[in-house]
Amino acid sequence: MTILMYQAFWILEAITTLRCSEDFSMERLELLGDSVLKYVVSCHLFLKFPNMDEGQLTSSRVDIISNAALYGFGIEHKIQGYIRDAAFDPRRWLAPGQLSIHPVPCNCQVNSEVVTEDINVKVGQLCDKGHRWMCSKTISDCVEAIIGAYYVEGGLRAAMAVLKWLGINVEVEEELIGQFLSASVQTYLPKNDVIEKVEAKLGYVFLMKGLLLEALTHPSLQESAEGYSYERLEFLGDAVLDILLTRHLFSSHKDTDEGELTDLRSASVNNENFAQLAVKHKLYQFLQHSSGKLPENITEYVDSLENSSTDKLNLLSDAALRGPKVLGDVVESIAGAILIDRKLDLEVVWGIFKPLLSPIVTPEKLELPPFRELLEWCNKSGYFLGIKCTDGIKRTDGDKIEATLDVQLKETLLVRQGCGKSKKDAKAHAASMLLKDLEEEGLIVPKNASNTQQFQDHRNIFDAMDIQLSTPTRGKRSAGSKIAASLDKPVDWPVRMSKGGPRAGLYEFCKKLQWPAPNFDCAKVEQSTPTPQGQGFTFASTIKLHIPNSDVISLTGDCFADKKSAMDSAALLMLYELQQRGRLQVQEIRLP
Repeated sequence: MTILMYQAFWILEAITTLRCSEDFSMERLELLGDSVLKYVVSCHLFLKFPNMDEGQLTSSRVDIISNAALYGFGIEHKIQGYIRDAAFDPRRWLAPGQLSIHPVPCNCQVNSEVVTEDINVKVGQLCDKGHRWMCSKTISDCVEAIIGAYYVEGGLRAAMAVLKWLGINVEVEEELIGQFLSASVQTYLPKNDVIEKVEAKLGYVFLMKGLLLEALTHPSLQESAEGYSYERLEFLGDAVLDILLTRHLFSSHKDTDEGELTDLRSASVNNENFAQLAVKHKLYQFLQHSSGKLPENITEYVDSLENSSTDKLNLLSDAALRGPKVLGDVVESIAGAILIDRKLDLEVVWGIFKPLLSPIVTPEKLELPPFRELLEWCNKSGYFLGIKCTDGIKRTDGDKIEATLDVQLKETLLVRQGCGKSKKDAKAHAASMLLKDLEEEGLIVPKNASNTQQFQDHRNIFDAMDIQLSTPTRGKRSAGSKIAASLDKPVDWPVRMSKGGPRAGLYEFCKKLQWPAPNFDCAKVEQSTPTPQGQGFTFASTIKLHIPNSDVISLTGDCFADKKSAMDSAALLMLYELQQRGRLQVQEIRLP
């Protein structure tokens, strides 16, 4: 690889997955590398093919940066051989010249680099030949992480050197920028004082005024505007704002894990956030268009923002506040116009847009979309979320989609309905009301609560769920009717007897009836005599299952050498207890 070498740690991080259970992994670098790759490819296509429209540019970009394409580049350079995708196992480590006392013969039956679809092949099992099993996406993610690693240390120059080595030939030449500027914008004439007013709001004076005019021109004016609109610049600006915000979040929140960094990026780089920017700085007033409905839609959106009583608007949580896409598009197109006007100087664009985008979301201020927040709370707390969507609901403001969400607590079923133009909007509407219900019952700590209160609430959350709720209010009803209807007669329930099967069977049964998930508590049991494996202890698991409007069942399974087998024993015992109570009929499935 004829590129400069940088700190080895970044490369180590770029080839390490979460499965290694290290203090670092490739996910953060992969997120950054994804933005860098998207930006470089977008610049290349935008300048290299000036006659391509936005749809063609997007399609060409996808062909280059898709996971399938990156997987191919990675395999071609045998990157999979360097990826660390499993935790270090001391039992499998051997010093040179030693033989393992616990041999694992190879039963993989695979000699090629591509896994066969033969069901007899033992995929995922380690063997003495050192075969490793890896998802194709892991390889494509590693390619992006390596790009991100070189960008962190050497900037775009180093990142583009890696791209060239990979075979992604997307170099951006200086002469292409000059050719584009001379060929596409010199004939554009500004209209009235629009250009000067927008420049004053941006705090930037364009060298090529026509670029700004193009960035403000809606496609509805394309025929009368000599065939140009903001769509191409929007394609470029989308990638520009993506890399600027991603690298800012990456460098500003170094201790933030990859999941939260992804959420920060999603909250910052989205059309709704850019639409708010367009309204806040009144950029929408300068949009050039000939659409009849567009002014009405924009005015309705602006009025809804001005009438909002919240301190910080979260458009993702309220379908009624979802802005027209054109508002976010014009912000992206302006970013693309500035980039071209300054000959791809990202620092100039960031200097202009950073104050416009402020305040940029931080981990302390991060708010997840309501449906996502509700789903994560249910998963963490051991509850299942029921979802039902109905199309074609007639309303005075047009046809809507109705979403019904319900959460079965230990004694009460919470139900909320929401409407919206799409399923996403309808579920967000219903989820926001359900979250408020859970907050009123003390099951969710308000966002303005102290960290100590949140920690205490997390510890006591299952205790709080044992409280008998008062008379159901709107959106709440007794769970008895739904549960009783589900249990008119025992259901046949298949249970795999292999490892993990009893736990999965019990979990799916609870999910089907929307019972709270079972709770396992494993305890170490000291043995009077050592086991054959040399251990002086085993594990026993106690399981608790709360049946709504009924009692709590608590059982303890047999002792086993590992926790998972002990949990399977307890889960199987619980399944047979439910069978005795007439809830189900266990059908054991034993695989050969």
